[in-house]
Amino acid sequence: MKLSQLAAKPQLIRIELDTPEIVEQYRDTLEFWVYDRQDMDVFVKLATLDVNNFEKLTSLVNAMILDDTGSPVVKDGLTLPSDVLMAAIQKVIEILGKPQKSISETPAVK
Repeated sequence: MKLSQLAAKPQLIRIELDTPEIVEQYRDTLEFWVYDRQDMDVFVKLATLDVNNFEKLTSLVNAMILDDTGSPVVKDGLTLPSDVLMAAIQKVIEILGKPQKSISETPAVK
C-alpha cells in the first residue's frame, strides 16, 4: 500500500468524559472534540514531551481541546476546572495513541 492512500484531512472526533467522578461532579457526561490526526509538529511535541513537565503538557492539550466547530475551548483567559483538564489530558493521550482505524470508526470515544 502506498502512503498516499493513508493521507487524509483531519476529522473532528467527539470525546466523552464519563467517569463516575465527572458525572457526579457535573451531573452529566462532558464532551469535547479533537482532530483524529495531528500535524507532525504536534505529534513530535507529544512524543518527546517529558510527562513531568505538566505546564507544557497542559498547554499542548489545551490547544487540542475543541468545541464541535473546531474552535479551541480554552481561549481568551478561560480555563477548565482541574479535574476536567486532567481527565481531558488523559483521554486525549489515550485516544491519539490508538490506531487510526479504530478512532475513525467510533462516532464518540468514551
